[in-house]
Formats: sequence, structure tokens, C-alpha cells
Amino acid sequence: MKRRIFSFIMVLFLGVTLVSCNKKAPVKTPEDNINEIELTDMVNRKVSVKPGTYNKIICIGAGALRLYCYIGDVNNICAVEDIDNISLEKRPQMFDSVARPYFIAHKDYFKTLSSCGVGGPQAQSADLEKILACDPDLIISEYENKDDMDRLSSDVGCPVITVKYGSKGVFDERLHDSLKLIGKVLDKENKANELVEYINSEKSLIENRVKNVENRPSVYICGLGNWGTTNHLQTAENYEPFKVANIKNVLNNTGLTAIGPIEEEKFVSISGDIDIMIMDSAAIKNIKKLYKENPNMFDSVKAVTEDNVYLQMAYNAYYTNVEIALINTWFNAKAVYPSLFTDIDMIEKTNEVTNKFLGKQLAEEIFAYPNSFSGYGKIDLKEILSK
Repeated sequence: MKRRIFSFIMVLFLGVTLVSCNKKAPVKTPEDNINEIELTDMVNRKVSVKPGTYNKIICIGAGALRLYCYIGDVNNICAVEDIDNISLEKRPQMFDSVARPYFIAHKDYFKTLSSCGVGGPQAQSADLEKILACDPDLIISEYENKDDMDRLSSDVGCPVITVKYGSKGVFDERLHDSLKLIGKVLDKENKANELVEYINSEKSLIENRVKNVENRPSVYICGLGNWGTTNHLQTAENYEPFKVANIKNVLNNTGLTAIGPIEEEKFVSISGDIDIMIMDSAAIKNIKKLYKENPNMFDSVKAVTEDNVYLQMAYNAYYTNVEIALINTWFNAKAVYPSLFTDIDMIEKTNEVTNKFLGKQLAEEIFAYPNSFSGYGKIDLKEILSK
């Protein structure tokens, strides 16, 4: 009897097994059919992602949110760093007086979001506790440390994609690759490619206008570098917009291969050779303090005495305002070679570029910021500094 029962059970088990093995696999949903792919991010990390499936996204580190805003749907951002949320009483405020187009375009939405960290120049690492509370399904980071980002991905349980800007700003291939990387992750490759193509097209348009110029005045660019820490000595010999616009940099063979300060003595020694001076508005704040101490500091500068000083918009505030850097290049070229750019209106060009990057015409709002000093143009430097 026991043997018969055992045999019956075995036959039943085998039958169920055979039926199970012959069952058709359940029909997959569209979401199941999305292929997972492996990407290499900008610090050479291999990351597996499912393009276009993410709707709870956070961006951490200087400039990460800006790059996302150029490509992604901002409504999928579930939290922002405190520096981008003006509804908070305690937050980094060093950039509040300078125009950051991505922030201007979306500040009202950012106010409604929770915090994924403090952000700002002092935030040198990700805030794991706040990030966990946000429960994101994708993190876009500008932090460089590969091990930290691998650990963050493991702790949070979602992909972490690292992006980079590069030293050449809007014209840097690393920036272009970062935009394309975001496009792949978000399944918005066409949008990313179109933006990169637009940048390259604008570059070519400027280059073609100036390629045959013969009379090249000597130009000094100043006020470069981090917002709030720069002055008239912060400059660069290899300033990329000058290269694109075929502008003769008054600095030659200084060894200053990156943005940085020159000695006061060096500035004085070249001051008589500066035909045109272009100042980034980021410098005005600190130069005002120096000017109060020494009102004669620019008396030897040829461009100042001959009224050839121009103001461009601050392009470096919580990393590079990429669209501003592009608009600045047009302005640099127009300031130095006005006869070649009579058709370029800086308000129209600003609106065109911001619309391409962010889908909004932002010239009026950008120029209204206190440290924009009403926008691009020739300035009376001493008058501005004496106010």
C-alpha cells in the first residue's frame, strides 16, 4: 500500500514537472523588453543602465544639475541640492546675485523639492543620508572619485553616472561627451546630439567670420575663475573663446597654461599694450574693493584710458554656465571686430542660445541680475567701480 502511494506521488510529481517545463513563458511587458546596456561614464566606470526608464533622478556635485537640465525632463528630478533651492533659510548663497540660466529657468520647480545635499563649493562629497531619503532610481554626479561613486551606487541601489566639463568650457569634447552620455541614459540621444551639433555650428560660424582678419588688436581677458574669488589678475593665456574668435591675447609665453593669476608687476608691464580689455562680471565685486584702496590702479591701462573696456557675463558660477560661455564667445568677437558682427544683437543672440539649451528665452532675466550690470557692452570701468 505504501509502495503504491509512493509511486502515485512520484508519477504526479513528474507529471507536474513536465507540464511546468512545457509551459510557455509569460508575455513580457514593454518595460521588461527594455534592454539593459553597459555604458562607460566620464571617469571610466562601467555602469549598467536601462535607458529612458528613470523618473526619480537626483544630480549631485558642481554643475551636474545644469547639464541634466540641458537634456532631461526637469519634472523627473525628485530633489535638488540646497544651493538650488531658494525657499530654504540655511543654504549656500554665494551665487544668488549672479545669473545661472538653468536655475533661472527652473527655480520655481526647484523650490518644491526635497534636499539631496547642501551643494556648493564646500560640499566635497555626497550626502548619503539625504540621498537615501530621496530614494532615487538614477544619480548623475560630478564627483570624480570612482570608488566613492561605486560605493554610492551600491549603498543606494541605483546607477550613478559621472559627468565632466573639461577645461575648454563649452568647446571641450569632455563636455560634449557628457551631454551625449546623459542623452543615452535618458533615451534622449537625438536631443543631446542636436545640442552638441548646435555648439559646433556656432563655433564654425564665428571662426568663418574672423578667419581672414589682419588687424588684430591685443586683448586682455580678466575676471576668470571661480565666482567671488576672482579679480583683474585672474586671466588665461590659452583662453578658448579667444582662439575660436581669432583674438590676439596680450599674454604671450607667460607659462600660464590654465586660468590663474598673474603678478601685479606683470599686469603693469603689459598695461600699455592692452588695446581692448574684456572683463568678466564675476570680477567686479572684488575689484571694487581694490579700487577703493587704489583708485589709480588702472591709470596705465591703454584700454581704460581710451575707453575700450567691455563687460561679458559671468560664465563660471557653480561650474561653467555653458550657454553663457558660448554667448560670451560671440560677444568677444563682436567687441574686437565690430565691423564683422554688425548684424549680431546680443539680446537676440542670448535669447537664441538659452532657448536652444533650456527651451526659454532668458536674456531679460539674465541681464536683470545685480552682477550682470544690465548685460553685454562697453563700460566706463571707473564709473562702475566707484559706485
